[in-house]
Amino acid sequence: MLLAEFIRRGTARLETLYPSPEARGLVLMLCAERLGVARYTHIIEPLTSVPSELEAVLEDDLRRLCTGEPIQYVLGVAEFCDRRFAVGPGVLVPRPETEGLVAEGIRFLRETAAEEPPRVLDLCTGSGCIAWSVALEIRDAAVVGVDLSETALAYAREQFPGETAGPCFIQADVLDPEQDFPFGPFDLILSNPPYILEREREQLRPNVRDFEPAEALFVPDGDPLLFFRAIARWGRRFLREGGAGIVEINEMLGADTAGVFRDAGFKNVQILRDFFGKERFIRFDA
Repeated sequence: MLLAEFIRRGTARLETLYPSPEARGLVLMLCAERLGVARYTHIIEPLTSVPSELEAVLEDDLRRLCTGEPIQYVLGVAEFCDRRFAVGPGVLVPRPETEGLVAEGIRFLRETAAEEPPRVLDLCTGSGCIAWSVALEIRDAAVVGVDLSETALAYAREQFPGETAGPCFIQADVLDPEQDFPFGPFDLILSNPPYILEREREQLRPNVRDFEPAEALFVPDGDPLLFFRAIARWGRRFLREGGAGIVEINEMLGADTAGVFRDAGFKNVQILRDFFGKERFIRFDA
């Protein structure tokens, strides 16, 4: 089978779920990962064939994509902060917007460099993409990631197996900040908690709504800020004086979420925008 034919046929099948350019992009991403070809190989080398031993693999991948399964699950990897993170069913797929959270956190750590190595807490760590990105950038940082999901923690612990000094990942309930937690104090708390309202569920694409873990995405319509109140309590308990917190938020609830941290007694509470200009993060100081 010619590569160009597989791309044409695969794109046509995925166009039932995605706009045509996105469908084509997914097929090209699949071919690049499985075959090691460039996105333009089928154009400049039109006689390129799919190796016969990989045809069944590609067909199975395409079948999974046609059910709406995220391509990151199909390939087993997601790009984040210029690194490849292992992901799969039961763990949230890292989003490009969250890279802004990491960038803000790293900026804070570099601007407030102290004699002692910084200590960082990542709440709702999921795949560990935030914790690992900070740890690999700030090599002397002591980073702790917390999540309730053992599935997510299994992925987080196995990222970058060649690294000898990665984050420490702990199973704990973020909604219970009073539990025994023998770590801290911390210079920085980061978190991308669940913040999508239940009533927004049907607005999401099937590849998110039907496949990614609901517990990492959704909050009750009647109590959408419960994770942020919990994070504020973690901050009051574990942030050292002069420390800071940065959290990712629901763009529709920026002012209300900022109010949670002001009411908890934090200083310099700021709403920060992402690269789309949307209210996406809140920074607060202890």
